Amino acid sequence: MTVPDHRAAAAGCPYTSDRGNPLYGAAVAENPHSLYARLRAQHGPVAPIELEPGVEAWLVLGYQEMLELTRNEALFSKDSRRWRVQQEGRLRADSHLIPMTMWRPTLQSMDGAAHHRLSSAVADTLGMVDHHQLRETTEEAALALIESWGPDGTADLVAQFTRRLPLLVFTRQLGLPPEDGPRLVGLITDLVDSSKDSQRAAAEFFGLLMDLVVSRRAQPGADLVSWLLAHPAGLSDEEMVHNLMVMLVAGNESSINWIGNTVRLLLTDRRFRTTLTGGRATVSDALDEVLWRDPPVQNFPGRWAVSDTVLGGQYISAGDMLVLGLAGANDDPAAHGPDGISGNRAHLAWGAGRHVCPAQDPARLIVETAIETLLHCLPDLQLAIPAHELKWRPSPWSRALVSLPVLYSAFVPPRPATPERTAWTPQSSSSPSDSTPSGPTSTPRTSGSAPTDRPRWWSYLVEWWSGR
Repeated sequence: MTVPDHRAAAAGCPYTSDRGNPLYGAAVAENPHSLYARLRAQHGPVAPIELEPGVEAWLVLGYQEMLELTRNEALFSKDSRRWRVQQEGRLRADSHLIPMTMWRPTLQSMDGAAHHRLSSAVADTLGMVDHHQLRETTEEAALALIESWGPDGTADLVAQFTRRLPLLVFTRQLGLPPEDGPRLVGLITDLVDSSKDSQRAAAEFFGLLMDLVVSRRAQPGADLVSWLLAHPAGLSDEEMVHNLMVMLVAGNESSINWIGNTVRLLLTDRRFRTTLTGGRATVSDALDEVLWRDPPVQNFPGRWAVSDTVLGGQYISAGDMLVLGLAGANDDPAAHGPDGISGNRAHLAWGAGRHVCPAQDPARLIVETAIETLLHCLPDLQLAIPAHELKWRPSPWSRALVSLPVLYSAFVPPRPATPERTAWTPQSSSSPSDSTPSGPTSTPRTSGSAPTDRPRWWSYLVEWWSGR
């Protein structure tokens, strides 16, 4: 639907009195769900926001509006070169938004046939990952991290588990040297937080991956980079690097935050924990509830209007940026059925339409295995500080804890390996005897209580990451 040119002065246009809804800093870190509810009450399913001072956009909060936005490529493009703010010279050269909004030759920035070519290459490459091996790799890495914590019964799950585990796994999948793991974590965090170092981080990230691509062209291996290079789509070096960045950021950042947000709910929400530990839900069910309530990516850039139009009752100008409010759309009362969200995977945590997250399947497997391992080994895990003292990263995009201090007094040794692991089901009155042991079967954690048969590669790597 098009509208006449004079609509720029209409109420609700972000150039008028509706400025002052910042989607950055404390406003989005402290209580984003309250922010989204307030914006919905004031503006409806599409609300005017600022991404940084003087840089306006629209935040799509309505579930149906989100589906329309993501499915209508003819009207809402992924090509950020259409962005009117940038075309008019109003985006500073040093803007923190540039790394997350600039156009790149990736599946995230393309429409139509160009998108299909790149998305097929990425999907086919990720499809070559052996899920059984990925689960084993993740469990081994998780156990090695837990065993490295020492005998004092305290840990920061963000610093010592969630931020390390996915990169331990992904560095092996990419064939990267393990010592690049901590560096990658820092670069990805700066990039997705739109921090003051975001442009430096993006450039350094690009350089690291370009070196890897050049190396794999010369000497291929059994890894994601080599498989993507060999794909019939024939990606150039530049396309390779940018699409590897997408895969790493999407897979790593979502996994880190998904693990942290799940454990936080387990330790702060009695109903959530009781449902899981009482056997009324599986870990997979719990993970879906987290995707509804606190998705690892709460907002995502974006779509750009191809022409003047109307969405959710708001007049949208050609070139306006529309931010996918993934958490806000999940909060939309219209999205919840009569039974709430239990067992429901209709959330928008991964986006919708052709541009859904390409790394959601490996991310789910990594996170599910991490949670299962954590709950098995530390069944009495509890929060070390009051829940209201937990702090969140001030990112407009990620929903991520700064830290998650925990206490535990018992350690359960790993179970013997089985040919095929099924989804972990917590102990209940009717559960088989090999389900998660209760307190009396746990053993006190001592410095010598960790198993000694972990692969030496993991032991060396974890010790190196821990500064030992």
